[in-house]
Amino acid sequence: MAETPTPLTGKALLQKVKELSHLPRRETAKRCGYYTITKNNQTRVNLTDFYDALLVARGIPLSPEGSKDGRGREPTYRVSVHKNGQIVIGAAYTQAMGLKPGDEFEIKLGYKHIRLIQLEGEESDRNGSYRAKE
Repeated sequence: MAETPTPLTGKALLQKVKELSHLPRRETAKRCGYYTITKNNQTRVNLTDFYDALLVARGIPLSPEGSKDGRGREPTYRVSVHKNGQIVIGAAYTQAMGLKPGDEFEIKLGYKHIRLIQLEGEESDRNGSYRAKE
């Protein structure tokens, strides 16, 4: 019957990999517990799980979207002009920037680009225009 070892994770995995740095990667993964024994008594090393565990142990997130609730589309950082001439940025972007209802922006038009500059709430200068946030 197939046997499943308990693989190392976290700091223990990083320490073991450091100790075994002189060995080939398959042997290192095997000694860290990333293998299975098949019904035919063959050893299969699982490098994918080993590498994934190394990334997690080093603090590199494998799926940054994992904290989402699964609803809605992913932001693409592309928009198109609607039939009524409007451009909608969308909630995913405003949430990522921490924007709140009522936040105001100054619009600067350039050649083939639009720059939005967030304004500081109620502060205005003598001309009645708002000062941009620093």
